[in-house]
Amino acid sequence: MSSRRPVFLDTNILVYAYDHSAPEKMRTARSIIEGALRDRSAVVSYQVVQEFLNVCTRKFRQVVSPEHVESQLRLLMRVCGVFPSSALYRSALGLQSQTGYSFYDSLVVASALEANCRLLLTEDLTHGRTIRGLEIRNPFLQG
Repeated sequence: MSSRRPVFLDTNILVYAYDHSAPEKMRTARSIIEGALRDRSAVVSYQVVQEFLNVCTRKFRQVVSPEHVESQLRLLMRVCGVFPSSALYRSALGLQSQTGYSFYDSLVVASALEANCRLLLTEDLTHGRTIRGLEIRNPFLQG
């Protein structure tokens, strides 16, 4: 990983890289992922890996081959930096209470904080909000 603080990629960033029904979001997502991987600045959590694999194997209109899913799993495991722990769950519960976000969204934020990320890229949370030094940004907003 680079010496800079990493960027946390939420599941929707990964999913849009395969969403042919949203070509503009697909281009944006692919650019983000390629840049983060090139700079070695990307980090995801086990939760993001699981959610992405679920979408790949069950929800895409165009079927993703098992071989491609396997290759994506290998890639994601190289950048997966946050795994389950009691401390992570406690942090997520505290963030849920503090922010009003769902538990799973709070778990994403807790994971980004645990990985010492500077930025959380997601479509699901409040764009521009900063939580404990972590900036939340929706890269799909226009303008």
